[in-house]
Amino acid sequence: MTGENALVVFQDKKIRRIWHNDEWCFVLDDIIVALTESKDPKQYIKRVRSRDPILSQGWVQIVPTLLVDTPGGKQKMNCVNKM
Repeated sequence: MTGENALVVFQDKKIRRIWHNDEWCFVLDDIIVALTESKDPKQYIKRVRSRDPILSQGWVQIVPTLLVDTPGGKQKMNCVNKM
């Protein structure tokens, strides 16, 4: 599976993905941009987490940080395995 294209397209927006623990994980920032057209997905996520203390409390279990290829090299990014 790792040889497959690491990009998917949703409504003309590119969403990076990585094969991890036998399933695709998708870059959360890319999903936020595709769904909300937010110019600052990190702030968007921060606001969502501040409004939902249960989500924020379980964040590490729900959203793993994985190394993802970027134009500047591999970077740690928040990913989710369900879209």
